[in-house]
Amino acid sequence: MAYFLKKTTTKKGIYLQIYESYRNKEKKETSHRSYKAIGYVQDLINKGICNPIEYYKNIVNEMNEQRKKEIKEARVKEIEESPIKNIGYFLIKSVFNTLDIKTHLELLAKIGGKTYDIYEVITSLVSARVVSPCSKLKTMNEVIPSFLETVSFTLDQLYDNILPFLGEEYERIIEIVNYAFNKKYSRRTKQVYFDGTNYYFEIDREKNDQRKGPSKENRMDPIISMGLLLDEEQIPLDMKIFPGNESEKPILREVITKMKEQNNIKGRTIQVADKGLNCTKNIIEAIKNGDGYIFSQSIKKLSSKEKQWALLDNQHNEWIDVRDNKGNLSFRYKFCIDEFPYKYVDENNKTITLKLTQKRIITYNPKLAEKKRMEISKMIDKAKELNNSQAKRREYGDVSKYVSFLPISNEGEILEDTVVKATINQDKVDEDLLLAGYNLLITSEINKSEREIYNIYHQLWKIEDTFRTLKSELEARPAYLQRQDSLYGHFLICYLSVFALRILEIKKFNNEVNIQEIISFIRNLQILKNGNSYVNLGSKSKIKNINDKLNLKLTNYFLTDKTIKDLLKFKL
Repeated sequence: MAYFLKKTTTKKGIYLQIYESYRNKEKKETSHRSYKAIGYVQDLINKGICNPIEYYKNIVNEMNEQRKKEIKEARVKEIEESPIKNIGYFLIKSVFNTLDIKTHLELLAKIGGKTYDIYEVITSLVSARVVSPCSKLKTMNEVIPSFLETVSFTLDQLYDNILPFLGEEYERIIEIVNYAFNKKYSRRTKQVYFDGTNYYFEIDREKNDQRKGPSKENRMDPIISMGLLLDEEQIPLDMKIFPGNESEKPILREVITKMKEQNNIKGRTIQVADKGLNCTKNIIEAIKNGDGYIFSQSIKKLSSKEKQWALLDNQHNEWIDVRDNKGNLSFRYKFCIDEFPYKYVDENNKTITLKLTQKRIITYNPKLAEKKRMEISKMIDKAKELNNSQAKRREYGDVSKYVSFLPISNEGEILEDTVVKATINQDKVDEDLLLAGYNLLITSEINKSEREIYNIYHQLWKIEDTFRTLKSELEARPAYLQRQDSLYGHFLICYLSVFALRILEIKKFNNEVNIQEIISFIRNLQILKNGNSYVNLGSKSKIKNINDKLNLKLTNYFLTDKTIKDLLKFKL
């Protein structure tokens, strides 16, 4: 909650009120309400206040400072009184202990003229993000104090200096982490996976890289975009942050090029991405760099001749059925290898046409088709409901792709807030129903089998799962920070959090334990000081599996001081 001065212009002049913002639990958003009415500016001047706006701004600032102080004191007192500590964070720290990046991070901080322990900062903030994702204020006042170890940096340092530094140096910090990871485990980069997402912000206006664009939550807030690159094992390899109104397509080329340079990757990589990143320039760039590619493409974008082949029935026995153990159809596919024309504009603004030999695989998934048809049906029903209620055009959202709008106004103008007559675009509906369940894979890898290409492409679900982890379990959104470098620092911490979790999942537990179970273990392992020992408050059912795989004794009721100290030094 915070206070602010609201100025309302009326016929009588400017009217001042002190408003407070608060979290509306019902709407799950920030709301505002009047805290105190002050009066008209001219009346206040007549009472002897020379500059009422500036005067009450200062009062509001004092109110906010006092409130911060009271909240901080209350939280510190609450934490000091609580003898319960989290020890599960040792598992996150063990990743960074194993990678041995402390020396390089200290040198980076020294180059930047920073005196604080950057290794302590990163391991503490990443651990806190996994244990209990929340605001930086709550992280410093509640989460980090619940750890056994204290930290040497303050909340003011975090806001004013640390987060901006992490944001400025996020690329080099990722480079340091990658260097250490490659030295320990050897990166597998014959295939790399790329995708992008965006994050919205609780601010009113565009600022820095926070630009209005197509938010995947269908919100109109300013957003920032993130491109994420995963290696062959689906472990995060690189992150690129860019303005929310920019395309992800050129980011793929930038990240791949930078990744190969920084990690000294000389060999050939196969770039795997979805249809949103399939463009001629990305394909040309991959070929120029000696790389391969697997992209998907919408059937709608094919030429009439190609579309006819894609949808052709099984009369020529081209389709190959893949069935499950019960004999049910999982999916079917057919393929061709041919030369396909591509056009692009070179650096001299000249249009170049070249033919590329590609393998193209059409797949049909009956379950996906059924799901897509149900989604279309729901959207049509929603469109009809909106039409019956005379909804405004902007209220249709994604449904509008199946609707044709006609203006009601005599002038013939269609405005966002104008009530319009909507009719179902049946041609569009029929086309999407016909194409439901079909997908096209385009690849340079003509010597790989169709099933291998299919399986490689469908590993992209892991990157979606990574984004889901970032947004849900690690709560990377919404963000309330204002400075661009601080925002980048925030996303670096989120990136390193999911990076550490993936290392645990894949390298330590060999995919036998998923991220959700690892997070549950970390959050549940709490202890209570009891004389010379500790009482284990962790739920046995939630920690036993990981405890057994680590060969520890964390299911005991009593934990010794030595056990706790060993955990804090634990390496994978």
